[in-house]
Amino acid sequence: MLRYIANIANLSDTVAAVDLGSNSFHMIVAKVDNGNFQVVDRLREMVRLGAGLQENKELSPETEACALDCLKRFGQRLKSLPHGSVRAVGTSALRQVRNSTRFLAEAEAVLGHPIEIIAGREEARLVYLGVAHGLAAGNERRLVIDIGGGSTELIVGDGFQSRRTESIHMGCVNMTRWHFSDGHLSAEAMRSAELNGALEMLPVKHEYRSAGWEVAVGASGTIRAIHKVVQAAGWTGEQEGITYQALKKLRNALIDAGHVDKIQLEGLSSERRAVFAGGVAVLRAVFKALNIEQLKVSDKALREGLLYEMLGRTQYEDVRESTVRALCRRYDVDVEHASQVEATARALFDQAADAWQLREGEYIDMLCWATRLHEIGLTVSHSQFHKHGAYLIANSDMQGFSRQEQRVLSALIRGHRRKFPFDVFTELPQDISLAALRLCILLRLSVLLHRARSAATQVKVAIEVAESRLQLTFPEHWLTTHTLPHAELEQEARQLAGRGFELRFS
Repeated sequence: MLRYIANIANLSDTVAAVDLGSNSFHMIVAKVDNGNFQVVDRLREMVRLGAGLQENKELSPETEACALDCLKRFGQRLKSLPHGSVRAVGTSALRQVRNSTRFLAEAEAVLGHPIEIIAGREEARLVYLGVAHGLAAGNERRLVIDIGGGSTELIVGDGFQSRRTESIHMGCVNMTRWHFSDGHLSAEAMRSAELNGALEMLPVKHEYRSAGWEVAVGASGTIRAIHKVVQAAGWTGEQEGITYQALKKLRNALIDAGHVDKIQLEGLSSERRAVFAGGVAVLRAVFKALNIEQLKVSDKALREGLLYEMLGRTQYEDVRESTVRALCRRYDVDVEHASQVEATARALFDQAADAWQLREGEYIDMLCWATRLHEIGLTVSHSQFHKHGAYLIANSDMQGFSRQEQRVLSALIRGHRRKFPFDVFTELPQDISLAALRLCILLRLSVLLHRARSAATQVKVAIEVAESRLQLTFPEHWLTTHTLPHAELEQEARQLAGRGFELRFS
């Protein structure tokens, strides 16, 4: 579940992005050419994952089967691509699925590549990244709107940088379920849907009205479908996008149809017809809340954002690095102390990585981020600060991080001191639980060796590992002259022994 993003120079010249949306699954395949992407293939299937989400927050068996069949077909197209060249993400529906671990394991098996679940604001950031690369260069501030099946992302940004991101819990699928589940399209049902949308927009309305954006841009399937219909009807000019008046005419046309089955609109596909009215209601609510008169339409969105994110991580700066730095500033981390712990952790990792099979993937990054953030819980309280820090990491909006990555990072911080919480690691996905546990042991030892917070106690230590055994070797006489670390190592050995690990030191 931890991503395998290698340097693009070392990858095949083909990369791909997969979007497991609440309404449709999408895949794009692209060739890498001098730091840019050229899309060579697109696949899209209507899965309706959000519609298959039951009241108990589990996917219906029929929906699961449909999703897995789709991913199996995608996997056939991607089977020649190595790990690191495919990025697959799940959005609103998968964010809501209870105990999604089993489904994700099956989905990854048929796709052949890791799948991340990303938070709403992270989805918004990636949408903006994709849209921004499709717009003409300029310094104007933009409002970007993306209506999906289960959520609507709102972003204000300039250039390639998003400044405000928000994810609203309404999309074409859930709005249809709430107000048009019987298929009837009455004026009363439409008013009710738009009122619901207005209430969802209320907490962010004033912030986004006053954000200073100059142009509004829409992205993804719902907005592109609306644009196609209003253009075909002649309600908007070729370059106008979607106007407020065109949207009003479309609303009235749906009410006049009276039922989903009777919608006859040129440009509207049969597979989108069932959730079209819900999408129109959502867009109308956003238009009204933010006083939008005209919306340009982009042909790029989340999938393209994922590809540009891959390019950014390999050739420029990984956005997760800036996120960690921002958290360090926010929680007033002792950066000098954290850097000393990180240096020791890197040294231990380099010696243990091969025997513990930690070379592949991003394990060294995860360990280093944990060393920098392990004390953020001190801003809450010194007592149990490791637990406070784990909670902050697990529940923060962390740009660039998937939910799985935040779970691993949270587990490392939770386990870096006191009683070793083995149950936290057994709750992680099976394919990373052992690696995460081993990383935590390295983190615990690194923190322990710097407990005195003094440069005078720094020491170069050698480590040898084999399965569940660890041997630490210190410079001659160091342990006899540093009695407190010696005592703490003895205590740590007892902690690990209780869970089947043998720690020796000499």
